[in-house]
Amino acid sequence: MRDFEGKVAVVTGGSLGIGRTAARRLAAGGAFVVLCGHDDESVEEALAELRGEELEVDGRRADVSSAADMQGLAQFAAKRYGGIDILVCSAGIQRYGTVVDTPEDLWDEVLAVNLKGVFLAAKFCVPELRRRGGGAIVNVASVQAFAAQPGVVAYAASKGAIVALTKAMAIDHAADNIRCNAVCPGSVDTPMLRWAADLFKGESTVEQTVTTWGRAHPLGRVARADEVAEAIAFLASDRSSFVTGTELRVDGGLLTQIAVALPE
Repeated sequence: MRDFEGKVAVVTGGSLGIGRTAARRLAAGGAFVVLCGHDDESVEEALAELRGEELEVDGRRADVSSAADMQGLAQFAAKRYGGIDILVCSAGIQRYGTVVDTPEDLWDEVLAVNLKGVFLAAKFCVPELRRRGGGAIVNVASVQAFAAQPGVVAYAASKGAIVALTKAMAIDHAADNIRCNAVCPGSVDTPMLRWAADLFKGESTVEQTVTTWGRAHPLGRVARADEVAEAIAFLASDRSSFVTGTELRVDGGLLTQIAVALPE
């Protein structure tokens, strides 16, 4: 599908996981994509992989919690391709702890990347979207914006705030013809999920742990990154032209199911 022909997209967190797959989907649809990641190695690897698929992508290392880096990213994309039409905020980290045992600096780290990163990316990209006559923003939140597992206070707080921020941005920029929506995935097979699986695998393997976590979803498995990327593409495209301020759950039915089971 060439559903993004001639569009310019910025993807934060685009060097890994959902972000890289979203960058691939947008570029395969005809977009010129600028991605960023937190380290040079992952950015270069992503660019090499996507360019190897003959996709038009560029990118740079950037810290989403840095105003200077996000301003530089927006300026780079606008200069490189003439403007910005789409912003996908996919940068995110997961850390574990309760309010008691989460160190303050860890709390600050999670909120700086997951939430402030969305704020800063939008702060500098929205004026570019406005100059193009409008566009679309898609923020990657999580099912943990609505229901939390134990010991993820910083992550859950950041994702809930992304949903609220998404709604506020949708209202503020509707008159600019800028739509803003969120996707809320369940468990997705990404490097971050496998990092967590390795952390909690105990006597199992990472693969066994991922499979076990997948069984918590009514569809019986974790999502593939391309399944989330397709939802992002829908919200970024003209196919969702009357959709703004909402959240699309891509969770395999996870939040639909009541945990208490009736006896056989």
